[in-house]
Amino acid sequence: MPRPMKRRRVCCLPDNVNFGPLGMPQAESNQVRMTVDEYETIRLIDLEGFTQEECAEQMNVGRTTVQAIYADARKKLADALVNGKLLTIDGGKYQLCDDSDDFCGPACRRRGSQGYGRGRGRGGGQGQCRGQGRRLNQREEH
Repeated sequence: MPRPMKRRRVCCLPDNVNFGPLGMPQAESNQVRMTVDEYETIRLIDLEGFTQEECAEQMNVGRTTVQAIYADARKKLADALVNGKLLTIDGGKYQLCDDSDDFCGPACRRRGSQGYGRGRGRGGGQGQCRGQGRRLNQREEH
C-alpha cells in the first residue's frame, strides 16, 4: 500500500491565476493547468533563488519530491510559453501556512513591508500576500 501523499506547505495563493496570449480565444484543449504547489516551487527556486533542498524544507517535503514537482512545473510553463497556451494555476494537494506569529519559512510572503526572501538580494518580492483571503480549489490532481 503506497504511503499517503503529504500536503505541501504553500505560503499563500498567487495573486493572478490565469496567464496567456492576449486577444486569442482559448479552447479547453489549449490550456495548461499548473497546481499551486508547482507554482510555489517556481516561485521559491526561480524567483527567490532557493536550492531544491531549501525549497523542500520551506514546503515541508523531501528534496526528491521538490525535484519532481519542479520538473513538472517547468514543463508546463514551457508548454504555455512556447505553444501560446493559457496557463491556469489551480488545485493540487497543498496547505496554506497559518496566520500564527511563526512564519512558514524564510520566504514567507506574509512578512509585510520587510519583503521576502533570504536577504541575499535575490527575488523581487511583493512583501505581503494579497491573495491570502482567496481560496482556490484544493483538490488532488492526478
